Amino acid sequence: MTLVLDDAAVRSVFEWRSAIDALQAAYAAADDEGRFPPRVLARGESAMLRTLSGVPGNGALMGTKTIVGSFGERRMFSYLVALFDPATAELAALLDGNSITGFRTAATSALATDLLARPGDLDVAVIGSGFEARKHVEALAAVRRLASVRVFSPREASRNRFATDLSHTAASVEPSGSAEAAVAAASVVICAARSYDETPTFRGSWLQPGSTVVSIGSTLREQREVDPEAIERADVVVADMVEEVLHDTGDLVAAKAAGIDISGRIRSLANVVAGRQDGRTGPEQIVLYKSVGSAVQDLAVAAVCVEAAKKAGLGAQLPIHIQPVEK
Repeated sequence: MTLVLDDAAVRSVFEWRSAIDALQAAYAAADDEGRFPPRVLARGESAMLRTLSGVPGNGALMGTKTIVGSFGERRMFSYLVALFDPATAELAALLDGNSITGFRTAATSALATDLLARPGDLDVAVIGSGFEARKHVEALAAVRRLASVRVFSPREASRNRFATDLSHTAASVEPSGSAEAAVAAASVVICAARSYDETPTFRGSWLQPGSTVVSIGSTLREQREVDPEAIERADVVVADMVEEVLHDTGDLVAAKAAGIDISGRIRSLANVVAGRQDGRTGPEQIVLYKSVGSAVQDLAVAAVCVEAAKKAGLGAQLPIHIQPVEK
């Protein structure tokens, strides 16, 4: 029977270390580009539907994540993950993908940061104080000791609340009065907030040698998060989906328009995880990890949640059977 998990069940069984380990295994096996094709985006006048699909190379559950957006009087989104048994074509699970989306992004960033940042404790700057920003700090704390965290977001109350709520993750968590001040002493910068007018929230002029930057907020051509100087100063750019990052994110579109060519500096996260390409090769290098999200991440994290939910006896059974047919 098909297991159905709502968002509360997903949150209750999720665990950072298990998710990061599953992502590492999934990326190490994701060497066939045909297994994870580019996302498909359908747009209407006031709605959109985006589909990400994949067949993992390690024999794990295959499936899709569907994101639906409605842009009427209110902006509303739904996320659905469907997992299938690759041996039988049986529908194994349906999951509310809302929290999975945030969890998988942060867990993948933590995996990338652990591979790309200089060895040792991390001094982290976070631009943004919302769900994604919070989850990134929690995920980083699962792979490295955090010596300090400094956070900036436009609203003082939000960054103060962030510092209080995340105080358990680092030796010190402090709000900063500006993004530049937050970044000043950071070894790792988490960019997790786009500006309302889509001007960059992070400037390359703020970067120090040896920095690692994680940028997750520009996933469409019209969105901006880091400026062209940040792209230009990066010695290495690691992308979870290379072609989409290069051609379908506002940050890289703007960098190309400014005459910046990164073709010789870009790497795929799968190749770095598997050791087929180098990430950081020197302590003074500036490394940028750029994420748009992929089915590799959704399917790996969703499968971990399904197994954990089964062990915990959580979830419901779909009352009907979606019967595979022989053709």
